[in-house]
Amino acid sequence: MNKWIPVIAATAVFVAGCQTPMTNTQKGAAIGAVAGALLGKGTGDHDKSRYVWGAAVGALAGSAIGSYMDRQEEQFREELSGSGVQVIRDGDTIRLQLPSNITFATDSAVIASNFNPVLNDVARVLNQYEKTTMIVEGHTDSTGSAEYNQQLSLNRANAVRNHLVGNAVDSRRVTTMGFGETQPVATNETETGRQLNRRVELRIVPNTVE
Repeated sequence: MNKWIPVIAATAVFVAGCQTPMTNTQKGAAIGAVAGALLGKGTGDHDKSRYVWGAAVGALAGSAIGSYMDRQEEQFREELSGSGVQVIRDGDTIRLQLPSNITFATDSAVIASNFNPVLNDVARVLNQYEKTTMIVEGHTDSTGSAEYNQQLSLNRANAVRNHLVGNAVDSRRVTTMGFGETQPVATNETETGRQLNRRVELRIVPNTVE
């Protein structure tokens, strides 16, 4: 069994949501259209890793991994249809790309209130599939200093994590990483490219036994 257990204490809890239920179409309309799917892969070591966060939840092995992730992917697609979140499958990993140009205001790590229902949907699916672990990755464009962008990307990732924890996702299942401007998916020479680079990605990986 993988011995690495990501445990990060949540010192802030961001609880938000809608008073009345919204359809996915309404959520999509509220946050606006997002640029097309970003298909570039990250290069961090976590891309190849699977995490185990506790025996109480259990782990997956063999063919059970693929079918479990298939079901979770299908539910993410159903819950997030029309929301602007891109659901991408990479082997046994599910990636959710959040349109951070409308998730956060410029130079801000405060989640836009009209995006809260979408993150609530993400939390609901995560809570139904507890044999997975999530890595929240923050990315920025190259505007400003590298040090500033690094901290902003981490702050945004932490804001998403805190929102999920505030919606009953076990804090031991979620860890954050900030990449700043180091992993662009488009050119930083144009405004369109910079908007694509300002993003948050959620990677959901199965807990496995070796």
